Amino acid sequence: MNLVRLFENSPDIVEVDVGGAVFSEADEVDAMYVVLEGTVEIRLGDRTLETIEPGGFFGEMALIDPSPRSATAVAQTRCRLAAVDEKRFLYMVQQTPFFAIEVMRTLVGRLRQMNRRLS
Repeated sequence: MNLVRLFENSPDIVEVDVGGAVFSEADEVDAMYVVLEGTVEIRLGDRTLETIEPGGFFGEMALIDPSPRSATAVAQTRCRLAAVDEKRFLYMVQQTPFFAIEVMRTLVGRLRQMNRRLS
């Protein structure tokens, strides 16, 4: 599924300069983000957990669990992101079932990766 094409005309585009935080650990949650252009690094303290490139997404836990952010997202390059709030997320899940599958597959992949790191 090409998420860049799916969200390129989103009304909620966020631009972040190099080194800018998209969100920080412990922030209140409001949206997930799809990377349209650039690269975002997901950090926990001084440790990089993942690097997200165009077509990828991050912050999806915000739409499933209302707990504060568990990591920090920082732009490694100038970024153009599509913010996806809960209302839009629910619409996308309903109208584009493959989007829901993509989110679930990514969540499972991230969980498996964290399990490998801990073992």
